[in-house]
Amino acid sequence: MALRLSELVLETRAPEELARFWCAALDYVILDREDDGSVEIGPASGFGGAQPTIVLSQCADPTPHQGRLHFDVNAMESTQEDEVERLRALGATDLDVGQSGDEGWVVLQDPEGNAFCVLRAVLEP
Repeated sequence: MALRLSELVLETRAPEELARFWCAALDYVILDREDDGSVEIGPASGFGGAQPTIVLSQCADPTPHQGRLHFDVNAMESTQEDEVERLRALGATDLDVGQSGDEGWVVLQDPEGNAFCVLRAVLEP
């Protein structure tokens, strides 16, 4: 079993401004805008392709030393639940960041405390 890096999530004060910058820098397009002000950008082929997307997440006061960037990963040959259990066995632990439990992702932290999310969708290898 393995995971695939599918998204990078960056907290920012100005998602739209950073979206314009990174779209121009990477030849990406805006894929989605959320009600919370977040903007997802990526290749024109969209989410789930060979290149990860970037979610620019609205944050009033991002602080560089507190992990403004985290990974989102997806299972490729198993379920989200199987991968979460496998990651826990490898040393990952659950991380409460205020989620309700109804999200389509599970928040974990690696053995050094770096947050990452395991998304529900299963992607092609």
